[in-house]
Amino acid sequence: MGDSQHVSEQSLAASLSGVETTPLALDLLYNEVDKLYHAYARGCGLSDCAYWMLYDIERAGGELPLARLTESWSYSKQTINSALKVLQERGLIALTFMEGSRKSKLAAFTEEGRAFSAERIVPAIRAEERAFSSLTEQERSLLVQLVRRYIDALEQQILACTPEACVPT
Repeated sequence: MGDSQHVSEQSLAASLSGVETTPLALDLLYNEVDKLYHAYARGCGLSDCAYWMLYDIERAGGELPLARLTESWSYSKQTINSALKVLQERGLIALTFMEGSRKSKLAAFTEEGRAFSAERIVPAIRAEERAFSSLTEQERSLLVQLVRRYIDALEQQILACTPEACVPT
């Protein structure tokens, strides 16, 4: 480990002294983020799921196969389909069959959806980018690495639970 990395880790450790370091503390932070997005989605007149569907479509350039939408999120297919139906009824997206397919569908912005996204979704994406950029490059890298490592470890531990161990007694 280089001296600059060691010094940086020391300064990071010093700035974090007194910070609660429990799984609950991390869960509460994730909940704070969820609350921010929930409030923003509601302010846009959207359910959380509908917001994230539009977000994903925007990030993909305005259209996305439904299979990718259902793989990206932890929502059930039924919840996603309900959100997409509402978005379609509001005229924000169109659902069409993908070229050469009679089964696979594509969700794409309508003109109204593109305008809605420019007004509501893109500003939130830019806010995320500005917030993330408020961290140094090293902090951003460390944050992503640590969260990934935690998720991998948590997944391993959850999968190792026997059904009996995960049921309250």
